[in-house]
Amino acid sequence: MKRNIKIIGALGFLLAGNLVFAQTETKVEKPENDKSLLVKTDHKELDAEAKKKVAAEEKAKLPKPYDAKANAEKDIQALIAKAKKENKNIMIQAGGNWCIWCLRFNQYVQTTPELKKLVDDNYVYYHLNWSPDNKNEKIFAKYGNPGDKLGYPVFIVLDKNGKQIHTQDSAVLEDGKGYGLEKVKTFFNSWKPKS
Repeated sequence: MKRNIKIIGALGFLLAGNLVFAQTETKVEKPENDKSLLVKTDHKELDAEAKKKVAAEEKAKLPKPYDAKANAEKDIQALIAKAKKENKNIMIQAGGNWCIWCLRFNQYVQTTPELKKLVDDNYVYYHLNWSPDNKNEKIFAKYGNPGDKLGYPVFIVLDKNGKQIHTQDSAVLEDGKGYGLEKVKTFFNSWKPKS
């Protein structure tokens, strides 16, 4: 009886070990089915894939404010005329619809009444597209190619005459998986037109 208990205990131990082992390894059949080959599966890859899926689902739900077909040079000239008329500065949010942080920022500002009012009262806002379809190289070069150095989104602030007065890295505005209200308010308040 003791021997049966030891065998059952040993089998239970082996089964438990195989369950743990099965979680970290996957069987791959050799072409001739002569033996199975164990290949380690990286759980970080699975986590990364799950995160990508969640991010893709989130991105699909967010508004897409960037227009790859827009003539940015012409649009910005029109914004300068509007900014002069309304005595506002120009806020250029550079990025693309491929960039989840760009879309999150846009959504955050548009759905946070305090921020939306601050932007609407002080800025003419523009989403400058950077994508494989339209890199807007001439415009980005004019502003020092900030996306190359800082990533996206990146903010380019112009005065009402179109003079570049500030470039802002968006990473300092982040808070967790989103943006911090006080950080974003401080940024917008710092570059609004001086009365």
